[in-house]
Amino acid sequence: MTTEEKIKIAVKALDSKRAEDIQVLKVTDLTILGDYFIIANGNSTTHTKTLAEEVEFQLSQQGIEPHHREGMNGSNWYILDYRDIIIHVFYQETREFYRLEQLWADAEQVDISNWIVRE
Repeated sequence: MTTEEKIKIAVKALDSKRAEDIQVLKVTDLTILGDYFIIANGNSTTHTKTLAEEVEFQLSQQGIEPHHREGMNGSNWYILDYRDIIIHVFYQETREFYRLEQLWADAEQVDISNWIVRE
């Protein structure tokens, strides 16, 4: 499975559970941590956990398991590391505090508009 296909599954999983402000950043030339960051947030700690669990479930259904995960026990920031893709799911206030998009402002923004359901 290609990296783009994995990103699409993750974005659709986040969108299906009403994640807020989903962003995909291409960081290939900026870090060795991964090629893409997916950043999204929920509006409560329960919602945030549900978002992370849904992404992990949907990718797992395709035989893709995270290399590493952080924050799965009641955290405000969940990280799913798939080596090429690192998924950050925040509680809204935590996302505003850390502002990863600003820290990685040199990253290329990936257009995901075709994968998001508009209401």
